[in-house]
Amino acid sequence: MALSIMNYFFVTVFAIFFSLNLVSAQEKIDKYIVGKGETVTQIAQKFNVTPYDIYKLNPDAQKGLKPNSVLLIPKGKGKAVAAEVKSMTAVVPKQQIKTHLVLAKETLFSIEKKYDLADADLKKANPDLEKLGLQVGQVLTIPSKSSPKVNAVAKSSVVYHTVLPKETKYSIARLYNMTVGELEQKNPEIIPNLTVGYELLIKGTRPKAVTKTVVSETKISPVKPLAVKSVPVAEPVTYIDYVVKAKETFYSLSKQFGLTQQQLIDLNPNLTAGVQDGMVLKVPSKSNQISSNSAKQNVVLTKKINSDKKTLVLLLPFNIAKNGGDTISSNVSRLNNDKFLNMTLDFYAGALIAIDSAKQAGVNLDIKIFDSNESKTASNAAAIFSNNDLASADAVVGPFYQANVEKMANLLGQSNVPVISPLSRDAGNPTPNLYQSIVPSSDLKTAMFDFLNTKQGNIIAVIDKKRETIRKYISESQKQVKIAPLTPTGGLNVEGFKSQLVKDKMNYVILETANTGMIKYTINTMVSVMSGYQVQLVILEPNETLDTDEISFENLTKLHLMYPSATRENNSPEAQIFMQSYRKKNKVNPSTFAIRGFDITFDTMMRLSQDKTYQETAETMITEQVESKFEYHKKEEGGYVNKGIYILYYDTDLTVKEAK
Repeated sequence: MALSIMNYFFVTVFAIFFSLNLVSAQEKIDKYIVGKGETVTQIAQKFNVTPYDIYKLNPDAQKGLKPNSVLLIPKGKGKAVAAEVKSMTAVVPKQQIKTHLVLAKETLFSIEKKYDLADADLKKANPDLEKLGLQVGQVLTIPSKSSPKVNAVAKSSVVYHTVLPKETKYSIARLYNMTVGELEQKNPEIIPNLTVGYELLIKGTRPKAVTKTVVSETKISPVKPLAVKSVPVAEPVTYIDYVVKAKETFYSLSKQFGLTQQQLIDLNPNLTAGVQDGMVLKVPSKSNQISSNSAKQNVVLTKKINSDKKTLVLLLPFNIAKNGGDTISSNVSRLNNDKFLNMTLDFYAGALIAIDSAKQAGVNLDIKIFDSNESKTASNAAAIFSNNDLASADAVVGPFYQANVEKMANLLGQSNVPVISPLSRDAGNPTPNLYQSIVPSSDLKTAMFDFLNTKQGNIIAVIDKKRETIRKYISESQKQVKIAPLTPTGGLNVEGFKSQLVKDKMNYVILETANTGMIKYTINTMVSVMSGYQVQLVILEPNETLDTDEISFENLTKLHLMYPSATRENNSPEAQIFMQSYRKKNKVNPSTFAIRGFDITFDTMMRLSQDKTYQETAETMITEQVESKFEYHKKEEGGYVNKGIYILYYDTDLTVKEAK
């Protein structure tokens, strides 16, 4: 069942109709043998064609691919669908059977909304949807009762695009295979600012009679629930050289690196002759990196019809038993002095907003809340487990402390009930059903280097003498990074640093020091070379010195200070709805713990509302909430860890933006 309120905020309808000609008799056809685990999308990318091209020649492929089966592949189709905006039309002959090619980011809800269809009608016309779900590149049959609604409208030879919420100049330009400069040239009014509802000129010349209008935004009631947003999987894949050892086979290599045999051959064509000792292979630097990326789906979490009412348990440390008295003054005193209790109450208040929002969205769960009565080393988790049949729950959030949440996960291990750790930053012991929702600090550093490596820029690290640990890490694990030379007194060797800069490339300068003088000297040096070099300042973790008055914020924005973060500021309309709802109920702005309580609870409820287990959603879906991203990865030693990381930067308009 579609979650209408959630999709009201997050579903963006992109409907582009392409004039597609049937394959002519003269067109050459390739035959391709399908490898194990391959998808139509992967094969289409390999031959530089669209999935639709493959489905036209191989209709049965819509039912799934079998290893060693033969596909017919058209030759020389050129650019992929996303960039092939050559001719557009919204006219479909009534006698013709309507079809729809599923594009990235589309959902059943968005397609049903586009064609004004009921969910049952679309699934009736496409029986495989119930079994296989919606897949990018899939061709759907559209019942012929209505015409689609489109965002890009063709008026004679002129094409317009109405700006939707959250769209940027870059995303729109990319949609129409344009540069941002070309888009601004056609629409100079958007140079200072892009306005939601604005009608952009994409193709042709705007007639004088056509006036640019701004559509007023729809007013949204603050009591409506916040949506769950799907995020494209964008974890960069980095590679290393691997020397094949004696007796290694395709099977052992596939298992070791998480690749299919065909993926190994694609990366290493010399493997077509077989695996041989001493061969040097190109493989991903992280085990299962490619397979885990392809397993994640860009799916919007929507409420599903499920006859079984699921149960969510919250274990929160109110610690009522520790209350020394029952008078009003004693309770007030405790509230004023007990920081842990205040943190718990804030988390609980955020969770209540999440429960209310999910219920308004139609999610029907049985919510049970218990006092975990815990300290750092003890809790009543065992008693709650024994007295309340938690083994029948579908998910448990809490307790707060790592030792206590691990104990609960062990108690529920046999029944495989997922236990979500809401606040603990400890790595903890391997437990198969434990989900660490806080991103480990070590992963932030790794994510930053992975991001920089994908940009193929020139990376220089300025490290003072007190940071030998990070110097050693970079020297051993990030050998592509240049270490800036220092003076005998430990300052930056300016001339040596300048000699490491590269023209015609972005020079990423990683700053690893808390010394105010060294920070100012490095920043001033970077600003001084901006006329001849592209430079950007990078930090791997929070640096309090940068927030002092001695460091010029203007220079930080000039250098687009970039850093990894497990959270981000969110000023979207959806986030404002949560803020307004929280203020209305609690008369104060939400704290960090209140936002966390909302994010964890709402995300868990929405995952439980799917027609999958919580574990299956963790392995296939990435979501975003008010402040956090939830991208769970299975740990080799057992359990799951959240790696939902943002790469953020300071922009010259004095805002913090996400780097792409």
